[in-house]
Amino acid sequence: MDGAVTDTEIDSRRFRDVMGRFATGVTVVTVAHEGVIRGMTANAFSSVSADPAMLLICIDQHSSMYPIFQVAEAFGVNILTEEQEQVSRSFAQRGEKRQEMGGYPYRFGRLGAPILDGVLAWSECRVEHRYRGGDHIIVVGRVEDMAIERPDAAPLLFFGGQYHGLGDVLRPDD
Repeated sequence: MDGAVTDTEIDSRRFRDVMGRFATGVTVVTVAHEGVIRGMTANAFSSVSADPAMLLICIDQHSSMYPIFQVAEAFGVNILTEEQEQVSRSFAQRGEKRQEMGGYPYRFGRLGAPILDGVLAWSECRVEHRYRGGDHIIVVGRVEDMAIERPDAAPLLFFGGQYHGLGDVLRPDD
C-alpha cells in the first residue's frame, strides 16, 4: 500500500508530523473571562462561513485555556506577522505568564477580548457553538469586529515544526 496505514496504526506523533506538512499561518487566540486574561499560540484556526462571518479555533483539552473556553462568551484571533515569532513562542509556552499577556501590549475589543498590538490582522468573535472533537474543543465564533492592522506586513508561517516567512510570490497577479 505504499506507506498507507489503517486507523489502528496511527499514533499521535506521526499524525502531528503528517499534518505539520500543511503550512499554516500563526495566530494568538485570546480570551478574557471573569478577570482572567489569557492568550495562546494556535494554528488550528479556519474561516467557516462568509455569511454570517464565522470562524473556528481548536483548543486542546490539556491546555490551561480549555476550562476558560468552556464558558467564555467571546474570544479574539490575532494573526501574527513574520516579525512576531517571539510573540508566538511566548504564547506557546505552557503555564502562567509573569506579566499579563506576557507583557505584550494589547487593548480590549468591543466584546472584551484582548487584541494584541502590531498584529497583521485580528478578529473578535462571539461564541456560537462548542463541539467536542477528540482531545480538543472546537469553538465556532461569529465575527463581530475585525481589522487589518498592517496590510503591508508579511505573515508568520509554520511548516514542518519550524517558523517561516512568506517567501517569494510564485506568480504575481497580472
